[in-house]
Amino acid sequence: MRQWIATICLIVLSSLGTAQAATVLVVGDSISAAYGLETQQGWVALLQERLTEQGADFKVVNGSISGETTAGGLARFADLLAENKPEYVVIELGGNDGLRGLSLTHISANLTDMIRQAQAQNAQVLLLGMRLPGNYGKLYTTAFFNMYQYIAEKEQVALVDFFLEGVGGVDGMMQEDGVHPTLAAQPLLLENAWQGLAPLLSTQSATEVE
Repeated sequence: MRQWIATICLIVLSSLGTAQAATVLVVGDSISAAYGLETQQGWVALLQERLTEQGADFKVVNGSISGETTAGGLARFADLLAENKPEYVVIELGGNDGLRGLSLTHISANLTDMIRQAQAQNAQVLLLGMRLPGNYGKLYTTAFFNMYQYIAEKEQVALVDFFLEGVGGVDGMMQEDGVHPTLAAQPLLLENAWQGLAPLLSTQSATEVE
């Protein structure tokens, strides 16, 4: 399935070499800010490399900051939208809120606000879901994980259920702190994000071609 999506997207995007550049804005925390690594080693930089290699004229802007919360992201979001005018927005936030045990109502409201701001500017949105360690209690961790699905369905946006799939808790994929992905994990993070992003890019790209 992954290969099929990647192949279709490659074919469609490759035909857009002369089209006006579209902007993909990524707003996240340390996971997307490549904490502990060089910025160019992170999955967001790898996304730009992939799009460039496919001959697609896309500009990827990384608006991620280590330690960012949904409140912090929301406070910066309007300016990021105004400055970059993105056609696509990837939101990777909520993990730090969850680790602090913040209200899910509060987290959900912030994410929803960002999504609606992006949609108001006709940007397509991809939400990257997260999980919390089991020591936060089954009730809270389950509700936290389900929150992303609820938001995605309610706001009708694309979702990657668990952005750290195949990375979180896997030997060699996490740095010594047990929180941040290693260099080896970055290509897998890209693949996880790509599953949600590729259909968005290919759908709008196909419309433009027509």
